Amino acid sequence: MKPPFRADQVGSLLRPPELREARARAKRGELSAEALRAAEDRAIRDAVTRQEATGLHSITDGEFRRDWWHLDFLGRLEGVTMKENPGPKFQNTEEQPPIAAVTGKLRCAGPIMTEHFAFLKSVTRQTPKFTIPSPSMLHLRGGRNAISREAYPELDAFWADVALAYRDAIAHLGRAGCNYLQLDDTSFAYLCDEKIQANCRNNGDDPAKLPRTYADTINAALEARPAGMAVTMHTCRGNFKSTWVASGGYEPVAEAMFSTDIDGFFMEFDNGRAGTFEPLRFVPRGKKVVLGLVTTKQGELEDKDTLKRRIGAAAKFVPLEDLCLSPQCGFSSTHHGNALSQQEQWRKLEMIVELADEVWKS
Repeated sequence: MKPPFRADQVGSLLRPPELREARARAKRGELSAEALRAAEDRAIRDAVTRQEATGLHSITDGEFRRDWWHLDFLGRLEGVTMKENPGPKFQNTEEQPPIAAVTGKLRCAGPIMTEHFAFLKSVTRQTPKFTIPSPSMLHLRGGRNAISREAYPELDAFWADVALAYRDAIAHLGRAGCNYLQLDDTSFAYLCDEKIQANCRNNGDDPAKLPRTYADTINAALEARPAGMAVTMHTCRGNFKSTWVASGGYEPVAEAMFSTDIDGFFMEFDNGRAGTFEPLRFVPRGKKVVLGLVTTKQGELEDKDTLKRRIGAAAKFVPLEDLCLSPQCGFSSTHHGNALSQQEQWRKLEMIVELADEVWKS
């Protein structure tokens, strides 16, 4: 089966204690870059072995070499600088991730994280899956106010450079052998929330027009994607230390989002904040929807019968053969990790594989 798979995953995994300690020591200057890389290699090999034993066909490196799911990638584009997050904020936590601001002309000057992918590919017998932030992550949080007016007096030039930079980065990954790429995207789901819409207006943008702008930019970025590369997109309402930012169903963005040249859509549906399945009526036939019904924000295991009923409810809008199952997000979108244990994480992934077998192989 071409990706996405019936039982799939978003990407990030809880960092094991040994890796957390190694990264902390490296930041204090107590561990060399070579020693840190060796610690990361060991942790990734162990995680790959565990994923394969769980029965997953898509295998990730857990994003173990990153601090943040998006900023480590975006920060390697020319013209990007990290700045303090002005809001909206994650719920119930004082610490807030920074945002990527565009302070100069955007360019992908060379391969980004291809060495990460190459190592993952070398240690798995299954399909290596690599995740990068969506192009819209260069805009959503800071908007027009976080994009240099000197570098980009007009946003059309900005979006053209975003697409070109991503085309180059994706081409580098393709040459490294990547056949399963995922764009991680908070923009579409965030724009379903009225407070995010208000923030967009404060940033100098029209939230009603942004979904189409983001979709067009993603399509432009994928125009020259390597032959044989499956591309999916994960939508999220925020995932930082088990907290969140946005609420609201997909209805306001569904038509634009489903117009993207994407093979499968990983969509959050783990609780009421994500709304109903009705926006799935806009999904083009043949596109896959990966139902994120299993939360990564807490360790309690979901009831299988309840999940089966929810899959059945989604199948009223998308044929069952075009549906898949996954967690609603990663388990550790940042180095901090969510509030559940390693054992709970692996049990959730095992249950997803078990349930997919029961639903689609019965």
